[in-house]
Amino acid sequence: MTTTPIPTATTPVTVVPNASARFATLAARWWMLAVLVAVLAAATALYPRFWASGNLINLLAQNVPLGIMAVGMTYAMIAGGFDLSVGAIYATGAVTAASLGQTLSLWVAVPVAIVVGAGLGALNGAIVTGLRVNPFIATLGSGFVYGGLAFIFTGSAPVLVRADGFQELGQGRLAGIPVSILIGIVVFVVAGLVLARTVYGQNVYAVGGNTEAARLAGLRTRAVQSSTYIIVGALAALAGAILASRIGVGQADVGANVTLQVIAVVVIGGTSLFGGEGSIPRTLIGLLILAVIKNVSDSLGWDSNVENVTTGVIVVAAVAADAALRRLAANR
Repeated sequence: MTTTPIPTATTPVTVVPNASARFATLAARWWMLAVLVAVLAAATALYPRFWASGNLINLLAQNVPLGIMAVGMTYAMIAGGFDLSVGAIYATGAVTAASLGQTLSLWVAVPVAIVVGAGLGALNGAIVTGLRVNPFIATLGSGFVYGGLAFIFTGSAPVLVRADGFQELGQGRLAGIPVSILIGIVVFVVAGLVLARTVYGQNVYAVGGNTEAARLAGLRTRAVQSSTYIIVGALAALAGAILASRIGVGQADVGANVTLQVIAVVVIGGTSLFGGEGSIPRTLIGLLILAVIKNVSDSLGWDSNVENVTTGVIVVAAVAADAALRRLAANR
């Protein structure tokens, strides 16, 4: 009697997404482009001088610090973290650079400020990954500590810098382009390439997407998460140093409202609050949306509350649209 052998393996089936599924996925990732186009159209209609070169340079220069901080926050959020101390580290970077800039070269003051910011970020990473404290609570508490120390260090007084050359970073120009804008471009390009093209960047996505699976795959998940807090701290301090250089003053209260703005930029850019999703180009789009709104609001002399309401509506709509489009893409 003969028997038919039972197959022990099957040929894997590759599922090719149809056109509607691909469109839904792209829409979920890049819907904020449509928002940016709408905002630019509204800006053009409301403010005829919006596209003037002077206005565009001013728009970018004013928002470079915010954009640099948003880059760091993007890393932290993709890795499944969160940093509410970014505003306090921003202020600490400004105060440190201004204090050292009174007697030392700008090119010494700024690197030291960045190292200080990186150290504060490393402390955040140690608290979150080492002590296993919730990132929201850990960085909320550390933000109070860092901000308080900045006020104590300065005696709650502005740190004025009159030394020659200190304002080169914030006000200097190279080939007619503000140095601060060039620094912002370098930060965005390098951070984007690292996140998209390197093993480290893929590890950041893996840890944020599924920490346990990443750990079982051999990744040092705690080290990856901690490193993103260091990036946040270093970039926040750099942003603070640029601000201090631009206005010639380091103040401990400059980070009072900036944390929520940073989070708004990153969320509008489509970075997931749950980790594993986001990109630097999309964060740039989120930055431009808020920058254009602020520019038009300031240029037309609108009440700041109008700007706040508009920003709040866009943030809520961004999160709602992001969730809806992700569900649609998953269903497709």
